[in-house]
Amino acid sequence: MAFFFQELVNGIAIGALYSLVALGFSMVYGVLKLLNFAHGDLYMVGAFIGYFVIQWFGGPSHLTIPVPLLLLIMFVLAAGLVGGLGVAIERFAYRPLRDAPRIAPLITAIGISFFLENAALLLFGAQFHVYNTANFISLSSGIQIGSVTIDSVQIMIVVLGIVLMIGLRQLVSRTGLGRQMRAVAADREAAEMLGINVNLTIALTFFLGSALAGVAGVMGGLLLNQVTAKIGFIVGLKAFTAAVVGGIGSLPGAMLGGLLIGLAESFITGYISSTYTNLLVFAFLIVVMLVRPSGLLGQAQLQKV
Repeated sequence: MAFFFQELVNGIAIGALYSLVALGFSMVYGVLKLLNFAHGDLYMVGAFIGYFVIQWFGGPSHLTIPVPLLLLIMFVLAAGLVGGLGVAIERFAYRPLRDAPRIAPLITAIGISFFLENAALLLFGAQFHVYNTANFISLSSGIQIGSVTIDSVQIMIVVLGIVLMIGLRQLVSRTGLGRQMRAVAADREAAEMLGINVNLTIALTFFLGSALAGVAGVMGGLLLNQVTAKIGFIVGLKAFTAAVVGGIGSLPGAMLGGLLIGLAESFITGYISSTYTNLLVFAFLIVVMLVRPSGLLGQAQLQKV
């Protein structure tokens, strides 16, 4: 049972990462009906920003500032810079294709993904960059329940993930910006006729979704302890899987899907083998789609006739 609960803790922590990235997928799809396959690479950029912030302040073993301040700078910079990158991508890559056939922005998204990945390879190399989290955050300072360990990084990731998810949910459901997002998602042309600045609303949607991916990238670097230019592809696929499993376009569905994918990955790795993790995770997606095509919390789209 101790092993089961340890894998449960690990799954919840990794699920929080997938949920944050999946939220960005769902936000963009809800507003633009666009599958932004470059979203996983924004996670990768956020992870690199966190890594270089650590190096700028002396490295993991010789930090020149307190750890709480370091973490704050990492998260704020990752959210701001990756959010800004998301806005730039929307402005120059997706906005000119907004009224084009859907295949055009989809192909563009794949192209942006390859561009970001290969730019990172050219700038930072193909080698792994190690966070060395244990050198500045004591993993033994967490919670010990019997033989089950919940380290301080896992606690921070889960708590921050919950706070961000609840905050985003409240923003979408209770603020003026959230109402504008929902109006644009329902009918972009009608929203524009009602005086809503559609371009600004879409840009802010991209900023929020990309900022969440950037924060998740830092959290992933702290938890998994390494970053490379290739990590964005598989994380993006799993976050997309989480969004589809939960119901693409549904924010609660993205949260639920990310948690389920994280738990599935943890238990498959722990009880079967890491060799089969990706195989069984995507098999889980196929089963959900066969049983409930709209996702666990999604709603079937009404077709106008």
